[in-house]
Amino acid sequence: MNAPLHTTRTEAELALERAFAAARSKLPGDGKIQALREDAIRAFDAEGLPDRRLEDWKYTDLRALMRDAKPLAGMPGADAKARAKDAGRSLADMDARRIVFVDGSLVAELSDLAGLEKGLTIRSMAQALAAGDPLIAAHLGSISPPDGDGTLALNTALMSDGVVIHVASGATVERPVHLVFSATGEKPASVFTRSLVVIEQGARVMLVESHECFNAYQVNAVLELIVGDNAHVDHIKIFGGGNDVLHVSSLMASLGARGRFNDFSFTTGGAVVRNQLFLRFDGEGTLASIRGASLLKGKQHADTTLVADHKAGGCQNREMFKSVLDGESRGVFQGKIIVRPGAQKTDAKMMTQALLLSEQAEADNKPELEIYADDVQCGHGATTGALDQDLKFYLMARGIPAKEAEALLVQAFVGEAIEGIEHAGLRDALLGHVAAWLSARE
Repeated sequence: MNAPLHTTRTEAELALERAFAAARSKLPGDGKIQALREDAIRAFDAEGLPDRRLEDWKYTDLRALMRDAKPLAGMPGADAKARAKDAGRSLADMDARRIVFVDGSLVAELSDLAGLEKGLTIRSMAQALAAGDPLIAAHLGSISPPDGDGTLALNTALMSDGVVIHVASGATVERPVHLVFSATGEKPASVFTRSLVVIEQGARVMLVESHECFNAYQVNAVLELIVGDNAHVDHIKIFGGGNDVLHVSSLMASLGARGRFNDFSFTTGGAVVRNQLFLRFDGEGTLASIRGASLLKGKQHADTTLVADHKAGGCQNREMFKSVLDGESRGVFQGKIIVRPGAQKTDAKMMTQALLLSEQAEADNKPELEIYADDVQCGHGATTGALDQDLKFYLMARGIPAKEAEALLVQAFVGEAIEGIEHAGLRDALLGHVAAWLSARE
């Protein structure tokens, strides 16, 4: 049931609509794209920023949390590019192809665009929109959340740049493609990036996103992922930001038949972070592993909202999400598995676990199942609790100091989710991030 429309506009909503009015003639795209933008801003005007009256936003009232709207980020200058030169270098051991974005714009001189593997093409979303790229016409906006989304509509209206990646049928991309999003401007700004990745039949690729945001930035990032039959795709998204950053990201994926899809999201920091995953199983026999971990402290708020929509039968889906919450932080997990009529033989399991390191921390877990088929195996679970004092005592009795004992237990807790990443270098880098977070906590 839809919530009633807002009759009073907030200052942030008004500012966003003014920003679109001022930028509409400068945004890239032909007449069809401009019409798409106009439809999207009308949808946003009707819906406004999502709030707690919408069930999916019950725990993250963006209308209340987003007090104002920062001005749209401009093209990065030399100083911003210099500050972004080393962005994402904590993943240097991954030996990846770096594609660098500064304040939402692809920066070719910082990116590794030479010598692309056979079957791999990479170009700027702004260029693709301006040139009328056939991939844009065929796929942009083809995947939508089941109930629509106001933040997605806003992104469609204001999308400026991002990346368009195409992996041809049967191609194997040996090096991971690392999308580095750096927001390093000296003044607060808002960024709207849109990316489209099309992986054709039988292809294989690893796609890594890392987002580094500081200085009160507001980021709305959308990735549309089209995965063909028999393809193998790994997607990892890493976010780290300052305590005044607002970050909303949406992954919308269509998964073909008999493929492999592994996804991992990792969050440390940010004032308000919302990771949305809308996965559509369009082909039979696909195996998916969907995992994530969040480490929060202070008054940080992170929300993971996942919808796994099984439209085809015979798919296996495993989901595991871990949250470590310290201080007055708040972790939210909302997961829904939908099994459509006819999607028989679906095997889907969901587990979310939260570890509270302080009495003031809060975990909200809401796993759901919607099943409209009768020959399925589906289940979900959720746990929330403090560190096991017996295990802590066991370690301390063997000469390990209390803080180190706690750190070992936290690392083991989070490591269960991280160990599913196939790339050893990336797996080690994320375990290093966990160790760094624990050191900063101490």
